[in-house]
Amino acid sequence: MTALLIGGSVGIIAGILTIPAAVTYLRRKEPPQTRQERARIVSDLPFAADLMTACLLAGRPVSAATEIAANAIGGPLGQRLSWVSSQLRLGADPEPTWATLAKDPATGQLSRAMSRAAQSGAPVADVLTRLADDAREAARAASVASARRVGVKAVAPLGLCFLPAFVLLGIIPVIAGLASTIVIP
Repeated sequence: MTALLIGGSVGIIAGILTIPAAVTYLRRKEPPQTRQERARIVSDLPFAADLMTACLLAGRPVSAATEIAANAIGGPLGQRLSWVSSQLRLGADPEPTWATLAKDPATGQLSRAMSRAAQSGAPVADVLTRLADDAREAARAASVASARRVGVKAVAPLGLCFLPAFVLLGIIPVIAGLASTIVIP
């Protein structure tokens, strides 16, 4: 396409050079389903952490708390937590089990928190409470930023509507009035 737009040997060279850039861009583009799953995980994470905290404070082990949260949440986060729960019930080492969730950016925060708690022996309920609070704060900040972006995006169409009206009703009559006094003696 680039070769046809530019034409000649320069167009052919430009076309050859744009192919790798286009391929790289298309490979990096995330499918909509993945984006939706990630958004659902981010929205479900605070509730799952609170639910796991409640179970832990009630005396349940981490594997049972994870299983209860997985069954209650469902969806993509529930599937991931269900896998972790089954691995923990089978006696897997907690650190590598939780570390498998770090591959996905949406569950990375949970993975790091639980791995650190397993390494240090810190109370898991406190870690999960902090995680839920941080996730809620991040969601709140993201929604505020999104609302601000909407306000900025709304200004351009309004400017395109009001600028011609301002020019036609405010500037042209003034220029016409000045021109009539200058041209007509």
